[in-house]
Amino acid sequence: MRHDRYDAVVVGGGHNGLVAAAYLARAGKRVCVLERLDHAGGAAVSAHAFDGVDARLSRYSYLVTLLPRRIVDDLGADVRLARREYSSYTPNPADGGSTGLLIGAQSSFDAIGAGRDAEAFADFYRRCAKVTQRLWPTLLEPLRTRSQARTLATGDLGTDATWSALMDRPIGETITAVVADDVVRGVMATDALIGTFARTDEPSLVQNACFLYHLVGGGTGDWDVPIGGMGAVSGALEAAASRFGAEIVTGAEVFEVSPDGDVSYRDASGEHLVHGDVVLAGVTPTVLAGLLGEAAPDSAPGSQVKVNLMLSRLPRLRDGSVRPEQAFGGTFHVNETLSQLDSAYDAASAGNIPDPLPCEIYCHSLSDPSILSDDLRRSGAQTLTVFGLHTPHHLVAGRQPDGVRRVLTDAVLESLNAVLAEPIQDVILTDRHGAPCIETKTTADLQDTLGMTAGHIFHGGLSWPFTEDDDPLDTPARRWGVATGHDRIMLCGSGSRRGGAVSGIGGHNAAMAVLEEV
Repeated sequence: MRHDRYDAVVVGGGHNGLVAAAYLARAGKRVCVLERLDHAGGAAVSAHAFDGVDARLSRYSYLVTLLPRRIVDDLGADVRLARREYSSYTPNPADGGSTGLLIGAQSSFDAIGAGRDAEAFADFYRRCAKVTQRLWPTLLEPLRTRSQARTLATGDLGTDATWSALMDRPIGETITAVVADDVVRGVMATDALIGTFARTDEPSLVQNACFLYHLVGGGTGDWDVPIGGMGAVSGALEAAASRFGAEIVTGAEVFEVSPDGDVSYRDASGEHLVHGDVVLAGVTPTVLAGLLGEAAPDSAPGSQVKVNLMLSRLPRLRDGSVRPEQAFGGTFHVNETLSQLDSAYDAASAGNIPDPLPCEIYCHSLSDPSILSDDLRRSGAQTLTVFGLHTPHHLVAGRQPDGVRRVLTDAVLESLNAVLAEPIQDVILTDRHGAPCIETKTTADLQDTLGMTAGHIFHGGLSWPFTEDDDPLDTPARRWGVATGHDRIMLCGSGSRRGGAVSGIGGHNAAMAVLEEV
């Protein structure tokens, strides 16, 4: 057994842990990152998911909106993003997808009879942008209180009504007041439900926090595709951390953390003990509690299923007015009207897989063909990532993994087929062994493989990017939103106050708290 001392030990080598390590190492601190898997990156990784198919799929996380350019520039990380050509396309389920709503440079509200909603839709997002553009820079600053954030975000802009719509009352009420068409309402509502199990009228407003984070990135809410796949992002951050001198140890399973900074882990050579003046936890708060030998905190369940597909070509649409390249050039919404979303929530709450299952699709290869081999590009092949909503962890927990994956995969494909002109199965490629190129990841897979408690992609639920007015801000850890119950231990992952998504914000803020204490 050996015992090494570090200024900081980072538990978990996900993208946030790498960001924290890079900032601290850049400041001259001795840093050790301990990652359980045989590679760093956590959920932000790429993989050749199908045997014999030369395509690098973003296996878990898939889009980037919340990664501040400042982090990339500070660390000299080679991260490049591609803007998607369109915002979204939504086949109208009322006519089986014969018409649809395209939103982007060429919007088509009239095509589904929602022309009267077009201006109200645009005006709502213009008003939201006035708030989010002022909030966005604060995510890399010490926390403001709710009153301070409200004053900053509204100020002389006259946007108090927009603040209230976002922060004070259920977003479903706002959406139904702004637009009338069920399809348009659903397009707006999905941003409140990604990875979040809630109705849009949920009194707790957990869905509002999710909605805000989907709009605040860059101040605009644009969701971009990482060039080279998500693994290119974590790879660039890992390279930066190593370049500044951080030690990154993979295959290192941490099994105990003490409040005074001792960290015990095991690898292929045995058990080891290291000590950090501070310990930064990139794991979920529940996992951290287990390492400390403490009771697990309350934690919201994850609520999504992700299906990766490799296609020979894009499927044909029933809507002849839209080319597949347009429809799949942004977010492709399937069975996500507001009424369908609410019905799906009710079904899942009762223990049933929603039918139809609300889904949305992302075609990364249209925006970034570099993830495909030359042969695949020439053949017209494309990747699809399908994200199914309202599949909470209780629907899969304790069930036979292969069986539940098959059931959820069938539900996803059936939902897609309801709005396509041909079965999606007809254009799915097969791998070297003749098996369909379909990879399904459930909340149980995220928990078992990545340690995400109950498969929650935000490590247990999003919180507002500000504190309540009476919350204490008397320590650096509290001011930066990374505090735990122990002075030497801080959160640095998605479980921190402003963590969530692929942002690096949790890692940045933990590093700033450490440096402020010095």
